[in-house]
Amino acid sequence: MIELLVPATIVIPVLGAALALLVRRAVVQRAIAVVTVVALVAVSVAVLVRVRDGEILVVNVGGWSAPFGITLVIDTFAAMLLTISGIVLLAVLLYALSQGLPPERESVFTTTYLMLAAGVNLAYVTGDLFNLFVAVEITLAASYVLISLWTDARGVRNAMTYIVINLVASTLLIVMVAIVYAATGTVNLAELSVRLGDVSPELADSLRLLFLLVFGIKAGLFPLFFWLPDAYPTALTPVTAIFAGLLTKVGVYAIIRTQTLLFPSDAPSNVLLVVAGLTMLVGVLGALAQNDIKRILSFHIVSQVGYMIMGLAMFTVTGIAGAIFYMVHHIPVKTALFLVGGLLENRTGTSAIDRLGGMRRKAPIVAALFAVPALSIAGIPPFSGFVAKLGVVRAGIDADQYLIVGVSLVVSLLTLMSMLKIWTGVFWSEPVAADATPPKETPVGQTAPTPAPSGPQLMTASTMTVVLVVLAIGIAAGPIWELATTAAAGLADPATYVSAVLAP
Repeated sequence: MIELLVPATIVIPVLGAALALLVRRAVVQRAIAVVTVVALVAVSVAVLVRVRDGEILVVNVGGWSAPFGITLVIDTFAAMLLTISGIVLLAVLLYALSQGLPPERESVFTTTYLMLAAGVNLAYVTGDLFNLFVAVEITLAASYVLISLWTDARGVRNAMTYIVINLVASTLLIVMVAIVYAATGTVNLAELSVRLGDVSPELADSLRLLFLLVFGIKAGLFPLFFWLPDAYPTALTPVTAIFAGLLTKVGVYAIIRTQTLLFPSDAPSNVLLVVAGLTMLVGVLGALAQNDIKRILSFHIVSQVGYMIMGLAMFTVTGIAGAIFYMVHHIPVKTALFLVGGLLENRTGTSAIDRLGGMRRKAPIVAALFAVPALSIAGIPPFSGFVAKLGVVRAGIDADQYLIVGVSLVVSLLTLMSMLKIWTGVFWSEPVAADATPPKETPVGQTAPTPAPSGPQLMTASTMTVVLVVLAIGIAAGPIWELATTAAAGLADPATYVSAVLAP
């Protein structure tokens, strides 16, 4: 019966969204949303416990066996991401509901948020290329609504950039699906893994680059990331936080899944190594040039994705395990940092570093909540970021790829410098006015909701929950690394996945 939990990861948020849409009372909608995401977390944990030793759960929807029907697949890799994504979705939902959303918009937010969760989960569990496209479209359709809520004219313009770029990427994706089907006669990922061995090397290499291009836009890889730093900061804080935590990881997940399953390699990929190095370097340099907390953090989304691609590029169990651990670590870390930025905006009305100062005395709890994920993303031991970076660096050394290792270490140092820039400017230095907090203002591109009286406390508690998850990943780094290694071993041996899906 455990197999029934596989489609439940998609059905639960869809049903929750439908119920939330049918009811009118805000308190009932809130209850439905929270219960839905709690159930989603419970299901994800149950599935992870089942597949932690490398088992693969396969469900053929409607009883149609692969490759003719729709196949849903959960392995250790997918289960890890389902679990950490569910936890973050719950914390951000509570943060958003505590922020004080207007009743007419709260209904839209709640329903759309649950559909976003459904799209993300479908991307993790789908076993065919066309339904991966469907999952991406569900996620993007929900994100178009969320990023456009509570925005002014400038925010709408930046949101339009996000929408147009992703529409282009979606068009390329469906064209790619058509090309793959024309060349192989199937879109089932497991069968594609077999049939791509029969096509010409030139066509296989072209398809590999096309996959990287399409999903690279979603992931924010160099040079395809230009839309991200402008679009993300204009959204409401919980929207930006969940985008930063999950949406780019869907792109990274698709890259790792397709590159290991469809284009396995026994040697490091020079193309991926170059892309990873440039993504890391350009992202962190962009962050150092910014004065706004949200823009700094947005550029760091780009930079940190480079580490994940670096681990994948080695095509070794250690490298892929490092990429997976990095994803699990980065989802709550980046979410926590954006939520902390939201707490600062809620208190001061601005996220500009030169308008802030002295927050270590005015908001010591917020300062502590920032310090933990900031140290982690910089790779300072004993936090989870250190283990994540150590994993990909060790893989690079084992593969004799010393140039990318050197780039990753330099970028880690520059990341620490950018976190120190925020710390000194916001928390340590004196305020702009010696005896006053900067006047409250609505962040550019945003119209601010009014929190309920207990809102700030609940928002702080939600942020603290995500920070505790960051700490827990660091404390449990050993077991999580073992899970990541198990997941990586399955990805490095595509035959296991193929036989599980195509078994009669």
